[in-house]
Amino acid sequence: MRFLGNIEAKTDAKGRVFLPAVFRKVLQASGGENLVMRKDVFQNCLVLYPESVWNEQMDTLRRKLSRWNATHQLIFRQFVSDVELLTLDGNGRFLIPKRYLKMAQIDQTVKFVGMGDTIEIWRSTESDEPFMEAAAFGQALESIMGNTTETEE
Repeated sequence: MRFLGNIEAKTDAKGRVFLPAVFRKVLQASGGENLVMRKDVFQNCLVLYPESVWNEQMDTLRRKLSRWNATHQLIFRQFVSDVELLTLDGNGRFLIPKRYLKMAQIDQTVKFVGMGDTIEIWRSTESDEPFMEAAAFGQALESIMGNTTETEE
């Protein structure tokens, strides 16, 4: 499952928004219908997890945390409790509850960003808030990937 791209959309007065068709097709092809939404841990955006990906995340987190450690229990509780289960309606729309719109400071226009196995929802602004500047991105990618001696064929 690979969600890729950057697509703008608008919410209606009730906070409903269409999941972009390209993302709906990926979701349907994977056999998934349900999504889980939560505020991102690090960024000021919302994250949509296909239910199967969410379940994998919960299982991974649970394996790393001890049920007998109070801090671990707080971490797990906070991660899994503040979520919203979503199902697309017949038109491919879903409702972003008002508290989530407020958390992510979303007014009316949103930006869907495919992140591989998840989808981020950002407020749409004039700036490229969720992205690095081109030069910084190039330097960071070079640092991570390094110079290779492999030749392209």
